Amino acid sequence: MWELAGSIFYAIGIYNFALQAEFPMTGFSGISIILYRLFNISIGLSTVLLNIPVAILCCKLLGRKFFVSSIRCMLLSSFIVDYIAPLFPVYQGDRLLAALCTGVFCGIGYAMIYTRNSSTGGADFIIMAVKALRPHLSMGNISFLTDVGIILVGGLLFRDIDGMIYGMIVNILSAVVIDKMIYGMNSGKVAFIVTKNGKRICDVIDECSQRGSTILKAQGGYKQDDIQVVMCACNSKEMYQVRKSVKDADPDSFIVVVESHEVHGEGFKMTNIGEAEN
Repeated sequence: MWELAGSIFYAIGIYNFALQAEFPMTGFSGISIILYRLFNISIGLSTVLLNIPVAILCCKLLGRKFFVSSIRCMLLSSFIVDYIAPLFPVYQGDRLLAALCTGVFCGIGYAMIYTRNSSTGGADFIIMAVKALRPHLSMGNISFLTDVGIILVGGLLFRDIDGMIYGMIVNILSAVVIDKMIYGMNSGKVAFIVTKNGKRICDVIDECSQRGSTILKAQGGYKQDDIQVVMCACNSKEMYQVRKSVKDADPDSFIVVVESHEVHGEGFKMTNIGEAEN
């Protein structure tokens, strides 16, 4: 279902917004749009044909399971672009709004597909291959770098500088949406609570949020007295209740709350993207 929903978002972004606005798009979709505008070749068909050599080259690196899943998703998204997306109204308004909608729709679509450890093929195969080789790089950044060249070629080919700028907007926005959706699933907040009643604070946190906590031994910088720092990771909604409950239990406590880009472990969802099979 996630792959189907992601393919629909992706197809609407490509056909109902990007194609009619005539600005260069990213990835193999961008190449397919160029071929469509030059030779009137079906976007879905050209996407499938372009995918064949790349799929063969990346199959071994990414693993059979990912390869089969991506082929299925590629065929599904290509079918939706050619036969389902035309059933929806086509936006013919301002190009800037079309660029914004394209970036959001495609970003959501790609993220939904990536979280299933799948892809739409094409440039996604290249992106996932880079991710497997360089797992420390974010999906959004890899996607952005691989797509800039296609946008530049499309803009120069059709002598459309404005379109090239809109294409960059789509690319940047799509990369931000992808990262927010993928890595936002693993994000949270971490509270550091300086107190003299560590055990009591841990009990309060457990009562109000059912989250575990860790007591760290510390020393005050001014008086050099022994104190405790309780560390607790939870989501944004839970953090409000934790902060309130802790202050009620120990008004003298000192609380620092920081954003956590990723939290892995019990109680948090782990999202692995683009990892090669062992």
